[in-house]
Amino acid sequence: LDEAKKIARRPMSMELKAEREEFIQRATLALGQPVIGGDTNALKALAITYKYSQAATSDAKSAAIDEMKTVLASDDSTSVQLFAAQLFLTHGLTKDALQCVHHANNMEQAAMCVQIHLKLDRIDLATKSLNSLRHMDEDAVLTSLSAVHIALAGGRSTASDTHHSLNSLSEQYGPSPLLLNLMACSYCTQGEYVEAETRLLECKKEFELPNADTLINLIVCSQFLNKDTSSYVAELKEGFPTHPYCEALTRVEGAFDRESLKYRVKA
Repeated sequence: LDEAKKIARRPMSMELKAEREEFIQRATLALGQPVIGGDTNALKALAITYKYSQAATSDAKSAAIDEMKTVLASDDSTSVQLFAAQLFLTHGLTKDALQCVHHANNMEQAAMCVQIHLKLDRIDLATKSLNSLRHMDEDAVLTSLSAVHIALAGGRSTASDTHHSLNSLSEQYGPSPLLLNLMACSYCTQGEYVEAETRLLECKKEFELPNADTLINLIVCSQFLNKDTSSYVAELKEGFPTHPYCEALTRVEGAFDRESLKYRVKA
């Protein structure tokens, strides 16, 4: 956002101005703040993404998805395809998400393909998408992060390969919630839960903006360390009530309560 403000008065084409506005609103979304959208379909797609994030009911989320499909049908630009794929993947529409970006027209779309293929447990296809990224720019941050995700998906045998990449990115750009969570996942995969917890607590302390991934990973670490998880679960439910993890946990808790009634001992 600071960089966008610095170049605001520089002469640039309409295309660059539109791209700059997209990055501004994407950064605003990442901070959990509302976006105003705009005249272009890409900005409209970002506004729909924010609307989805604020939806309190499944009907409201479905309405946002339908709205995104309408925008996508009228504009197949790379930005709209990317934003639609991100939203569809969040909603569990994996096939629709992949259809948006499977051509991998730019690096962001190729990186999104990596995420979708990993969600489908197709490490082989994710590796092919990673090779496409390396062909575009082997030294890009997206390429490094995609390689880390694939290594983590490969389990303990490849997780140790991620330390160098993550440390290099952290030294170059500074620690971030994403990098600290990836480091924690790497340590967890290798069974080093104390180290993982240290990174997550550092993330929770250094970054004021609540982060669902950090809380979920803390719950996992605490379980392996035989520590109480109730405070993290309560914080997660309060801050992210519509998160898929919370919704799944609520369903499981409800099923357990219903099942336990069958075995209640009468006084």
